[in-house]
Amino acid sequence: INNFKIYLSSGINAEYGGFTKNDDVPLNVRIEQHHAVMKEGVLDPDSTVMAIFPSPMMYAGPTEVQWHAKARIAAGATYYIVGRDPAGMKHPGHGDDIYEHTHGRKVLTMAPGLGQLTIIPFVVAAYDKTRSQMAFYDASRHEDFLFISGSKMRALARDGEEPPPGFMAPSAWEIMSSFYKNKAKMQS
Repeated sequence: INNFKIYLSSGINAEYGGFTKNDDVPLNVRIEQHHAVMKEGVLDPDSTVMAIFPSPMMYAGPTEVQWHAKARIAAGATYYIVGRDPAGMKHPGHGDDIYEHTHGRKVLTMAPGLGQLTIIPFVVAAYDKTRSQMAFYDASRHEDFLFISGSKMRALARDGEEPPPGFMAPSAWEIMSSFYKNKAKMQS
């Protein structure tokens, strides 16, 4: 299954509307970015519904994955695309990921009350340096890929650096970059 095509054609983009970590991109900036992505045609504005999921990001790992899936069932979803890791939590002692990238998916296949939900694992995406665009990671071409995490992306914006061309819709990057430039000005 081409998960990215399913995501782009699903027509639902649900952003977190509650608490997130201090270094996360705030909701209003993310919404502006989504509008920019639709304006640039990455998402079809005529078939995309922008929704705000009024839940805090609890950073609760696989437990939170279940909460998100069950909340979407209540809203009428019949499938759920599971990301690569449950909130990317790091171990406080050694800094490695607490959960394997498959934990969220595994928990959902075992959780009661989710039988009617089709669980679709999201294939890892990374920046393909040979094509100058985001693509599904191909382990046989490992050297061709650059992994840019959310933390790395925010660091680029904070430091006034540009991501590689094709990483993000340019107008969406400008919105995030401007947010961090303004934040730096206010803190100085």
